[in-house]
Amino acid sequence: MVTDSWTIRSSRLLLRPLQQHDAPVLARYRNDPQVAAFQAWPLPYTLEQAQALIEAMQGRAPGDEGWVQIAVTLTSTGQLMGDVALRTFDRGAGGQAEVGVTLSPEAQGQGYAQEALTALLGHVFGTLRLHRVSASIDPRNEGVRRLLERLGFRHEGTQLQSYWHRGTWTDDAIYALLREEWNT
Repeated sequence: MVTDSWTIRSSRLLLRPLQQHDAPVLARYRNDPQVAAFQAWPLPYTLEQAQALIEAMQGRAPGDEGWVQIAVTLTSTGQLMGDVALRTFDRGAGGQAEVGVTLSPEAQGQGYAQEALTALLGHVFGTLRLHRVSASIDPRNEGVRRLLERLGFRHEGTQLQSYWHRGTWTDDAIYALLREEWNT
């Protein structure tokens, strides 16, 4: 088994590699219909799917090409509160990334998503020195839209009915932020 040693810290949170003991909690919140409403994973989301995702992430770190799922835990207790995702690409051209965030129902509404993404963006723009970060969201997801705007992301456009999601054609709103616009 690969031992991952990277972490990203904020005042209340520790972002770290997903570990196999996270699988039951990961499966529970990803299987919640309200949490999954605007996410691409299939429902039901099983313990086996959570274990497979964690296994696929072993040895990966933020900044590696492709997607990296990152555990969001409370510093005080180690409790898994959710996860953030980072997809890095175009490293040869200065680097770009896409981000996403998913929190368990009990973690929502407490500022954890903003704190986690702020810490991740600090790593992306500071340590990794990437040029641009984007987020692709369902425009009906008002909470994430407001979160992205608070973080300084700009709405760059919406692709109408551009992907098939849970039995219906769905719009895709694109938000982005340049390193030079990052204010933290």
